[in-house]
Amino acid sequence: MTLYSKTALAGKRILITGGGTGLGKATALHLAGFGAEVHLWGRRLEVLQQAADEINAQDGGRAHIQAVDIRKADLVDAAVEEIWTRHGPLTGLINNAAANFIAPTKDLSPRGFEAITTTVMNGAFYTTLACGKRWIDQGLKGSIVSTLVTWIWTGSAFVCPSAMAKAAVNAMTMSLAVEWGRYGIRINAVAPGPFPTEYAWQMLNPTADSSVGATQATDVPLGRFGQMHELGNLMVLLQSDGCDYITGETICIDGGHHLAAPSTFAGLTKMSDDDWKKAREASQAASNTAKAQRSV
Repeated sequence: MTLYSKTALAGKRILITGGGTGLGKATALHLAGFGAEVHLWGRRLEVLQQAADEINAQDGGRAHIQAVDIRKADLVDAAVEEIWTRHGPLTGLINNAAANFIAPTKDLSPRGFEAITTTVMNGAFYTTLACGKRWIDQGLKGSIVSTLVTWIWTGSAFVCPSAMAKAAVNAMTMSLAVEWGRYGIRINAVAPGPFPTEYAWQMLNPTADSSVGATQATDVPLGRFGQMHELGNLMVLLQSDGCDYITGETICIDGGHHLAAPSTFAGLTKMSDDDWKKAREASQAASNTAKAQRSV
């Protein structure tokens, strides 16, 4: 359903981290459909190019790409400066890039912990700072939206580093909303519930046994998973000029799931050691596939 004018985001230039796949790509497609110019970041150049080609075929040259490791502050700043120089100032940022996998916390390595937390927390901060300081220096308004999870309020078993890092980004959202409000910079977040995407669904539902699955549609009060256009419509609102009085908020869009379920992954406490071994193998297979694409 189309709720907005197709020119609702005309003149907007929006950066989306993790924009080549999953929720990031779906969001980019949606925003471009309402007139936005979108800039996609990720580490896999081929995947980014495929996403940009799909967007440009739909909306005529509105997508641009950069391969950026957002865990490196100097690379982030240089890439944002390139956008400013080549295309003009951004009007919006969507901190969407994330890393996550399910595992018993006792089995996590320091490397695994850092891979998740540096991507989610450090990456969101570095990108927010690179955009924010330019808006402030140039007297420009801006809108930042971070993609979070309902675990920021409840915590969640078996994804402890992600819950910690996302909670930190929620704290950043509230903190900078106050600090940067006087500059006309709005900072909000969204907390999607289960929105199936191919890679994330493999990583977060690594077992085919429905009795120990992470989330079932029947667990959601509305009785279904989220649809991409619903999340996209929320992003359009937050990146448009239609809600300039909203800042410092994290808006949940999960069909009421977090209110009805004790924890997203609570059901996985039923898994045996053998179940976890199979889950690790499934997650590793998905990860290896992604790495192979990255190296092409």
